[in-house]
Amino acid sequence: MLFCLSASHKTAPFDLLERLSTHTTAVAPLIAGHSEDVKGTVVLSTCNRFEAYIDLDVPSGAAREAGLAAAHEAIRTATGVTPEDLEGACEVTAGTKVAEHLFSVASGLESVIVGEGEIGGQVRRALDEAREHGTTSSELERLFQRATETQKGVKNGTALGRAGRSLVRLALDLAGSRIADWTTQRTLLVGTGSYAAATLAALRDHGVTDITVHSPSGRGARFAAKHGLLSVASDEFAAVAASSDLIITCTSREEPVIDAALLQGAGFDGAAMIIDLGMPRNVAPDVATVPGVTLLDLETIRLHAPLEELQATEAARAIVQDAAARFHLASRQQSAQPAIVALRQHVFELTQAEVDRARRRGDGEQVEQALRHLVGVLLHTPTARAGQLAAEGRSDEVFDALETLFGIDARPAAAAAEAPVCPFTGDAQAS
Repeated sequence: MLFCLSASHKTAPFDLLERLSTHTTAVAPLIAGHSEDVKGTVVLSTCNRFEAYIDLDVPSGAAREAGLAAAHEAIRTATGVTPEDLEGACEVTAGTKVAEHLFSVASGLESVIVGEGEIGGQVRRALDEAREHGTTSSELERLFQRATETQKGVKNGTALGRAGRSLVRLALDLAGSRIADWTTQRTLLVGTGSYAAATLAALRDHGVTDITVHSPSGRGARFAAKHGLLSVASDEFAAVAASSDLIITCTSREEPVIDAALLQGAGFDGAAMIIDLGMPRNVAPDVATVPGVTLLDLETIRLHAPLEELQATEAARAIVQDAAARFHLASRQQSAQPAIVALRQHVFELTQAEVDRARRRGDGEQVEQALRHLVGVLLHTPTARAGQLAAEGRSDEVFDALETLFGIDARPAAAAAEAPVCPFTGDAQAS
């Protein structure tokens, strides 16, 4: 049973999202280690979203309680955020609604800027991180892979993907009301990750040419060489920041890299636009009190996000709903596969034994062909019926019938098929 706990810009205050993103201990392994009921988990954490997807080995009626217990304990351990803090700030989804939710998220339908492109890559990275931690399951692997396929379908099949803007570009559009000539802006980019590369591309599209980069983690020189920029060393950072017209921060540092004291201590006395794209905040709130500084952070950007383009959004949601329906149909049909495989193996073994006896008697190929044809005919109806029952959510009846009629218990094989998969070898891992 799939479960999702989601806190996003739609449900939670910015300060809570910031606290959820501030942790040095990975959340996914904590959830996976909660109990034997947790078969796998993937955690998606972005600047406007924190979501825990959990694959649970519990009845549908117990999924909500089991999922909340695992997620709450892990979140409290890693971030200090308590269940009481999350009260009223989260959405809980279970069962058939989980796929539709993730597919909507991956397609940008739940983003601050509807249709923005960064979220698709973030969803893929969340799965990669879960693989590194060894916390995926076969169902979560399939769920996230279908999410990526759906995101591509929305991007290629609707106007939403063509019209969508990124957070970076929206921030620059908002800043543009205060910047008369982008080509004159002395710009400092703080950060060297994937968001920094997107920011650099957006700046150059706006005509910015005077760009320097600083990396709090020491990767600035490599990034600068790759992109044809100047790199700022740590001992020069404050002075360069104080002399810049535009500063954009997008690092993963948990403490602010710029505060009022840094600017004032370096003699700042001009005018500057500072755009903070970090989560948690890269710029301390007191920077907004420095005369001449305009601070644009994620919370402000979120308030100015454009309205949804209704026709494009409706078309995208139709694609998402269809993909979710197909995902669950495949899940149900797949649930009966171990029983079908066990039945066919049992019948084929009996058939092979009869064929061997016929060969020993000297009977010809016609007898063998007749036996194999008869088996194929006999298996067709029960195999088709098993798939139909599974699609209706009645796979348990298939397993019960197999055990009653033939004495075959295929449930251990089904459990083995659901074991977490090692991303490197493809082998099932012990839980």
